[in-house]
Amino acid sequence: MSETDWTTVPTRPDRPEATILLEEYFEEMVRRYHARPVRPGEVAAAMADDPSDDLAAPTGVLLLAYRDARPAGCAGLRWRPGWAELTRVYVRPAHRGHGGGAALLAAVAQRARAAGADRIRLDTRGDLVGARALYARHGYREIPAYNDGAYAQHWFEKVLS
Repeated sequence: MSETDWTTVPTRPDRPEATILLEEYFEEMVRRYHARPVRPGEVAAAMADDPSDDLAAPTGVLLLAYRDARPAGCAGLRWRPGWAELTRVYVRPAHRGHGGGAALLAAVAQRARAAGADRIRLDTRGDLVGARALYARHGYREIPAYNDGAYAQHWFEKVLS
């Protein structure tokens, strides 16, 4: 499989398919961070602490990725002056290893360029080794901290050509 087997479409974060994928993203982030099963209320609390409502015009965009016409992942961009911040990169476990991450990164780069951004930045955690490897494979380079996010341990940037 390749990234050409995927389609991406922009949507609002409050749409049902988007809400489900964002809940799955936060569930995985909470579970992996604590290295234990998620407790009742933890996902809702995490989503309230770090809302996704700004991933819609005019402050951002949320892309849903479809594989075989089924929602399989998502990625968001927040617009910053001259650049974009990547967030909420998630591929459902059943679809991992089939080019979804690459498809999402290509789609967000295209969106960022079209919006006039000259680079994409992101922060991530140390335990998300696979995510860090994905970003590195796709031209993101580790940079000094550009924010003080509570869970940020690694910061990356990709210059758009």
